[in-house]
Amino acid sequence: MTTQQTEPHGGELVGTRPRTEVEEAFRELEAVAAAPTGQTQLSRGAMTGYLWALGRGDAAPVTGATDQGTPDLSVLTAEADAATVQLEDATQRTIPRDYIQGVHAALAWICGHSDRRP
Repeated sequence: MTTQQTEPHGGELVGTRPRTEVEEAFRELEAVAAAPTGQTQLSRGAMTGYLWALGRGDAAPVTGATDQGTPDLSVLTAEADAATVQLEDATQRTIPRDYIQGVHAALAWICGHSDRRP
């Protein structure tokens, strides 16, 4: 985890996204997940990915790596890559597939690898 990145207008970035946008994405998903049938392994994984990317998680959601602060883009990308490896190779998977898919979707969006926000 390294220094915080800033966007051109001076706001803090989480990966390639403004922090406020990542916070909003988390809140919206959290509201959907609060419904009786809204929380799934997929949504739980995405919320965990968001929280970790925002620097609020104890450990990385897939690798379990621990560090202090908000992860920088290279650390976020490495965790998204670790999720990809587990998704592609069931023998490497130690976490439910849908949960990993949620983590991957959130981190891919945060890193700018996808325009699809979970």
